[in-house]
Amino acid sequence: AADRAPAAGRHALERAGHVKMIVLDKTGTITKGQPSVTDVVVKNERFTETEILRLAASVEKGSEHPLGEAVVAEAGNRELKLSEPQAFKATAGHGVEAHVDGLHVSVGSPRMMSELKIGTSGYDADVSRLQGEGKTTVLVAIDNVIAGAIAIADTVKDGSIEAIQQFHKMGIKVAMLTGDNQQTAQAIAKQVGIDQVLADVLPGDKAAEVKKLQSQGYVTAMVGDGVNDAPALAQADVGIASVLARMSPWHRRLLC
Repeated sequence: AADRAPAAGRHALERAGHVKMIVLDKTGTITKGQPSVTDVVVKNERFTETEILRLAASVEKGSEHPLGEAVVAEAGNRELKLSEPQAFKATAGHGVEAHVDGLHVSVGSPRMMSELKIGTSGYDADVSRLQGEGKTTVLVAIDNVIAGAIAIADTVKDGSIEAIQQFHKMGIKVAMLTGDNQQTAQAIAKQVGIDQVLADVLPGDKAAEVKKLQSQGYVTAMVGDGVNDAPALAQADVGIASVLARMSPWHRRLLC
């Protein structure tokens, strides 16, 4: 059948047989891509946990990121009435900002807060603890002062561990690519048996990370299912636009 396939298809099959490193995007590939809020930490008297979540969810209404959707879903579970965000701004891989009810609300990673020059010292220990539990933690700043932290966790897909074990049996190393910080990423990687963790990677830098692996001599396959993964899929020697749990035995045989 391969002899009758178009030239591009034959070349892809040939390259697949030489793959020595497979790069898996974390969210939606290794994990279910359906994160949910697990913790809300508030250490001030100005805002309650409920109000922090409501304000954060009001901002995240304008976001299509799975973490933002998790915050909005949790607010829905608690039957909170959200406000319409004004002057919404999203920074890929960092977080979102908007005006809500006359307040400037920023929701994002510790890196985002650092770039906005917002101090996080009062929450650093909480963030470290939550990240060590494998939870992605976003900080909520109101009028440029940290007001709370929200921890969000995704669960590993059924079959992810088994699939990674099969790659190892084939002699293929497995790397995980994620925008999560190193501590959170390592916690997930430990669960599933990842060889190499590529963490803190912004969406626009995914292809560059694949290129680095290629420069180290690895014939590389990339597996991802999002629009943000397209450049990395194109950069890899073999790009598989599929989620790991749906990877059929035929897909796996391509790599043996």
